[in-house]
Amino acid sequence: MIIGTGHDLVDIRRIEKLLDTQGERFLERCFTAEEIALAEKRKGGGLYATTLAKRFAAKEACAKALGCGIGEFAALNEIGVVHSESGRPEMLLTGAAAERLAAIVPEGMRGQLHVSLSDEYPYASAFVVIDVV
Repeated sequence: MIIGTGHDLVDIRRIEKLLDTQGERFLERCFTAEEIALAEKRKGGGLYATTLAKRFAAKEACAKALGCGIGEFAALNEIGVVHSESGRPEMLLTGAAAERLAAIVPEGMRGQLHVSLSDEYPYASAFVVIDVV
C-alpha cells in the first residue's frame, strides 16, 4: 500500500551557484557525510554539482512523500541517499525524518522508501514512493 509520493526538479546551475557562494556551509546544512564524500569522488569528472543536485531533489521529494516540509519536521541532512551493494540508490532517514516516517506508518507495518534519480543538464530530478509492508 502506497502511503506517500513526492517528486522534485532542481536546476543544477542553482546548486553550482550555492556551492560557489556558500561552499562548506551549504554542504554541511544540506547533505550527509556520505553524500559529500560521493560528490567529492566525482569532482574530477564534472559531476560534482550534478551528484549533489540529484540528492537535493531526492530530499525535497522525500519530504513531500512524508507529507511534511523541510525544516518543519525534518532537516535536509536527516534525509540521505545511500547506495545498495548493487549501486541502486536508497533513502536513509535519521532523526526527525525517521520519526516522521514512523508516525505515518500504520501500526504493525514497516515503511519502505523507493527513490529514482535522474539528470539531464541543467536539471536533476527525483521521485520517491513510500509504501508499507
